[in-house]
Amino acid sequence: MFKDPDLRAEVLSSILGQMVKLYDNKTDKTRANILSLKDFHLRQILVKQQVENELFIDEKDFFDPQYDCDFTDLSDSAECMRGDEPYERPKGWYRMALKVKGKYPEGDAWLGPDGWRSHSVAGEWPVSYHGTSSDGARGIINSHYKAGDRALYGRGIYSTPDIHVAEKEQYAKTFQSKKTGKSYKVILQNRINPERREVCRRSDYWLIPVDEGTPAWKEEWIAERAIRPYGILIQEMKEDNEAEAGLLWNCSILLLLYGLLKMFT
Repeated sequence: MFKDPDLRAEVLSSILGQMVKLYDNKTDKTRANILSLKDFHLRQILVKQQVENELFIDEKDFFDPQYDCDFTDLSDSAECMRGDEPYERPKGWYRMALKVKGKYPEGDAWLGPDGWRSHSVAGEWPVSYHGTSSDGARGIINSHYKAGDRALYGRGIYSTPDIHVAEKEQYAKTFQSKKTGKSYKVILQNRINPERREVCRRSDYWLIPVDEGTPAWKEEWIAERAIRPYGILIQEMKEDNEAEAGLLWNCSILLLLYGLLKMFT
């Protein structure tokens, strides 16, 4: 289900707040309208304005399904390290891998090696999370990753090493899919450069400092070298279903009790 191209386009549409369609080389649209992974990265980090043109994605250049990871039924609690920081695998989520391998001139050491492992390796960056909703941005992220002036611990780019913070403190984006009819929430999974990161007084907030007055080109330069999304985490929302099931169960109990009462009166 999560590998469905139409659903993936809907995920990006929900994150960007703008319709994103699948690119079809049979159409007359030019590749100038295709959303690159770099532009997606910077638009999320620096909250670039929406573009007036239609946006398309060339799925084979944007996603990297061979590195997808299904954590939805994960049951083990093995301790992990990434970039010499504790890493709790995102239980209950499915990760759509972004095609980041080979995208940066210094290589892929920041990602670490492929496959399951519990330990860190040299050159690897720690994992952090970014909620994709600006509606709940009361602390960790002020208008997404934007380097804002009202940040709690200084001006800069905020993220968290704790997925529960990103999820529970209302930073996850939610949307209802036209493709499946189901509702989902979405969080970005990043790697963060430990040499550019500061741990805030609240240790589950991490900050990439960006000084006031930094020109736009320098903010982009910092963002590309400091924090890199490498996966989109998606989870089906089940609260409504559970609430509905609970209501049906309560109604069944009431009907049963009513029937028993009628039998003895």
